[in-house]
Amino acid sequence: MDLIRIIIAILLPPLGVFLQVGLGGAFWLNILLTLFGYIPGIIHAVWIIAKR
Repeated sequence: MDLIRIIIAILLPPLGVFLQVGLGGAFWLNILLTLFGYIPGIIHAVWIIAKR
């Protein structure tokens, strides 16, 4: 299941974080990072998914 979330996180980082933690602070931080740059959003999303 984590592999599917990581693939989703690469395509749409906020969705991958949402599937892992819901509408928490990490989700909103990921949206902000994705807006600033796509790569920081991906890195954050993969880190959140791998951490849990």
